[in-house]
Amino acid sequence: MHIMEGFLPLQWCIFWFALSLPAVAYGVYRMNRMIKENREILPLLGVSGAFIFVLSSLKLPSVTGSCSHPTGTGMGAIIFGPWITSVMAMIVLIYQAIFLAHGGLTTLGANTFSMGVAGPIVAVLIYKAAMKSRLNLYIAVFLAATLADWATYVVTSLQLALAFPAASGGVLASFEAFAAVFAITQIPLAIVEGAVTALMFKYIVQLRGDVLLRMNVVSPSTMKSLKEALA
Repeated sequence: MHIMEGFLPLQWCIFWFALSLPAVAYGVYRMNRMIKENREILPLLGVSGAFIFVLSSLKLPSVTGSCSHPTGTGMGAIIFGPWITSVMAMIVLIYQAIFLAHGGLTTLGANTFSMGVAGPIVAVLIYKAAMKSRLNLYIAVFLAATLADWATYVVTSLQLALAFPAASGGVLASFEAFAAVFAITQIPLAIVEGAVTALMFKYIVQLRGDVLLRMNVVSPSTMKSLKEALA
């Protein structure tokens, strides 16, 4: 997913920055407000950020100019929402670009949009839909994290296709080619990420279920049934 430094034409770098920065700015506002109202979330915020960093650093070679890896943003999106997650994702991407040569600063806007905006929005929508359908909490988390990962790579494929349309078939043909190559590694990686995220969420429920209740991530009835199952 991390599009490497200097790979995108300048106009597309500017375009994706223009889309990403408002989301991140709003996320900073929401994060500051949330921390002032409830400082107990700081450890959970740190864990979510570390989870994104660790998973998204495990890269595999994929499409030329990019790579495949888990994103880790699903858990943060479920707990804190997509906008705060976009802030955590951008911080992680900046660190990776500077210290790990993973991604780049010129492509930071594009990488933030795919991993920190599009993916988390999908995660939240899937999680809420799954909980309204009364699915098991951990299945809902699994689906949200898995589909958020796939959504990230669909957007990355679109970003690459827009920047490098095929001579025959244009953007659509290019999109299909990029998506097909990503799918080889990303379909299984996303499933693994979904399972790991669900296990991590189970750990958080056991340790800080009270915080999840206060943030309306889990309903009291769901939390009660989870506690009874663990007893």
